[in-house]
Amino acid sequence: RQIAHDLAAVGHNKAQSVVQRLGAINPLICAQALALRLEASALDEQVAGADVVLDCSDNFATRQAINAACVRHRKPLVAGAALGFDAQISVYDARDPVSPCYACVFPPQQQPQEMRCAVMGVFAPLVGIIGSMQAAEALKLLLGIGPTLVGRLQMLDARGMQWSELRLGRQPDCPVCGHQLRPT
Repeated sequence: RQIAHDLAAVGHNKAQSVVQRLGAINPLICAQALALRLEASALDEQVAGADVVLDCSDNFATRQAINAACVRHRKPLVAGAALGFDAQISVYDARDPVSPCYACVFPPQQQPQEMRCAVMGVFAPLVGIIGSMQAAEALKLLLGIGPTLVGRLQMLDARGMQWSELRLGRQPDCPVCGHQLRPT
């Protein structure tokens, strides 16, 4: 996330900038920048080919679209968000029958007032904290080690560096994953 960029990257595409930065840190990394907005079939194609999806977007519609694609393709989703001094992180894993999806927690029909960090601002270290945690959760999923944040939403208030956690459950009436609970 933002900790991957320096002043030389200002004005450059973030996807390309982070790939260059990763290559400078570790030349053995093979990363590909997708400097485009993924929608519909392009989003489905990329999610289908992924082992784990990390959502670092800053708007509700994109989060819902990514979640729906992850549920369709049964891919784990590591979702992180930050705005102002507040942040959250969770893992939604459609492969796990008890895991909620993002829409179970944030129903698409209850779209909140859109507040983007580009407009509202974000405490810079916060995106680094959440981004690092997303990387840790993704590695745990890929390596199959330790419990993940499935079924737990962790929230950080960076003003006092206070963490709180909510336990989450799959919602049988969820418009995205609820059908997986119904008999076929």
